[in-house]
Amino acid sequence: MINITLPDNSVKEFPEPVTGLEIAQSISPRLAKDVLSVSVNGEIWDLTRKITEDAAIKLHTWDDRQGQEAFWHSSAHLMAEAIEHFYPGTKFGIGPTVDVGFYYDIALPNGQQLTEKDLQKIEQKMLELARQKNEIVRKEISKKDAMEMFTAKNDELKQELIGELEDGTITLYNQGNFTDLCRGPHLPNTGYIKAIKLTSIAGAYWRGNEKNQMLTRVYGVTFPKQKMLEEYLVMLEEAKKRDHRKIGKEMELFTFSEAVGQGLPLWLPKGAQLRMQLEDFLKKVQKMYGYDQVITPHIGDVNLYKISGHYEKYGKDSFQPIKTPAEGEEYLLKPMNCPHHCEIYKAKPHSYKDLPIRMAEFGTVYRYEQSGELHGLTRVRGFTQDDAHIFCRPDQLKDEFKKVIDIIFIIFKALSFDDYTAQISLRDPETPEKYIGKAENWDKAEQAIIEACEEKGLKTVTEKGEAAFYGPKLDFMIKDALGRSWQLGTIQVDYNLPERFELEYIGADDNRHRPVMIHRAPFGSMERFVAVLIEHTAGKFPLWLAPEQAVVLPISEKYNEYAQKVSSLLNNSDIRTLVDDRNEKIGRKIRDNELKRIPYLLIVGEKEQESETVSVRRQGEGDMGVKQIGEFAGFVEDEVRGQLSGLYN
Repeated sequence: MINITLPDNSVKEFPEPVTGLEIAQSISPRLAKDVLSVSVNGEIWDLTRKITEDAAIKLHTWDDRQGQEAFWHSSAHLMAEAIEHFYPGTKFGIGPTVDVGFYYDIALPNGQQLTEKDLQKIEQKMLELARQKNEIVRKEISKKDAMEMFTAKNDELKQELIGELEDGTITLYNQGNFTDLCRGPHLPNTGYIKAIKLTSIAGAYWRGNEKNQMLTRVYGVTFPKQKMLEEYLVMLEEAKKRDHRKIGKEMELFTFSEAVGQGLPLWLPKGAQLRMQLEDFLKKVQKMYGYDQVITPHIGDVNLYKISGHYEKYGKDSFQPIKTPAEGEEYLLKPMNCPHHCEIYKAKPHSYKDLPIRMAEFGTVYRYEQSGELHGLTRVRGFTQDDAHIFCRPDQLKDEFKKVIDIIFIIFKALSFDDYTAQISLRDPETPEKYIGKAENWDKAEQAIIEACEEKGLKTVTEKGEAAFYGPKLDFMIKDALGRSWQLGTIQVDYNLPERFELEYIGADDNRHRPVMIHRAPFGSMERFVAVLIEHTAGKFPLWLAPEQAVVLPISEKYNEYAQKVSSLLNNSDIRTLVDDRNEKIGRKIRDNELKRIPYLLIVGEKEQESETVSVRRQGEGDMGVKQIGEFAGFVEDEVRGQLSGLYN
């Protein structure tokens, strides 16, 4: 008898080994139709794989990430099968899922190259193969047999991957005329895939190494219903309109320069103003919660990062050490701020009465991202973190953690991020080599996060293997206006860096104790946060944040002087205002400034000058009538006050 425990802790009994699909069928025909994969004792399996002993399971549908990943992973194989049909002898690298969809890195035979025009015929072949409903079959294979198979296919990419695998852990998946090295999981058959769109082609170095062969990366997305694909394509078009690189250029927020270097953004005046508004906002919140601002250098002795473990973990992704004229002296562009903050803590002795100590910094860090991975502000080589570190006693840990959750909620409310998921990210017990520190400290840190979330009433999901190398964390995944998910806001509990840096405080018992460290960054990277914010709002920022809150538009040169007077009065009231005194028709000025997403357009001419008023237009809404200058200033102040109401108290 096989006992299967369901997520609600109910138990179903089966007289013989059973598959996830059979379990779903025993619950309801509708569930059996919708289910895509199954977790067996926390491991994701194919629905058709036999469960031979008692197990706890969870069935995954399209509404679960695990279900989508099985769907898109199978779709990557379907695409590979279609490509191999047209281009026999193609070599296949890796074909993982991405946030939405999948890709496969390939090398066509005889130096052939795919073009965008080829995607349509591959799509059509994929649909043809999907309709065949070919069974997707898992097969375990020895390392020797796997190597012989892909050697015969002359696929050195797969041979390299097989060489790194342990014998006894290798599996193949077959569908129709295609067989691939893969650990799965996959759909039961190709018929689940109803709608297909191959979205783009890009170049990608094999395994992300610029010294390796350049492959062709083909991106695609699939869905179980045609309507879902149509809705996605509409969203994709809207996403193009909201692309932060496009809007950032239109609004003159930031730029990049080849002369400065790839992945190193230059913030233009308006973008700098936007950043300063965000920083000032968070500084006010932090002051309310008892943080002190600190400033640390952009570089540090390489040994500092060896002590912290960052050199071992991030060394290959960091810029090369900077050698000085002194023998054996090396510095590193800092990959993280936390080692510097540990040294600030060590600068003087501390009593248990001094704790918690909360230090915050908008600190710039550097990582050498591969050029192919760089993307606008979302993936850069130099970025500023809204970093803070809390050094507290173990008995203070939960309360401090909950206060950071409160700070993150204040930010989400101020910026209308209403749809979010809180993810508890734990270590993977199967890969202890990925982490530093003692198991008992990890246990305490993980338990503190779980209890803090329960006490705050947070609905959470738990992901094993997503912890930082030095501690578990709570990550906030927000959905933007287009329903896309972004990781914003992280809180990490760390018992390990205080050990490595030998941090201490004198307890009430007059003995030396180790503090616990909380790492937190509500924005994360300022660059990435601004990119997400631009795309979430389409550049139409809330009034309190807009780099320019109003623009004065004189209808002719005769009223430029009055326009400057209006601008000066409003700026004196801390309303960020400029004048568009170009020699252009008023209609053109309105259109141009609408494009710049400036919230208020103030039109002035003869009547306005005589009555010392402004004609007000709200961006995207149109005419709001005539107001006295002081009246308009009060109107703006009230709107800003309303947006920030209750956030600072």
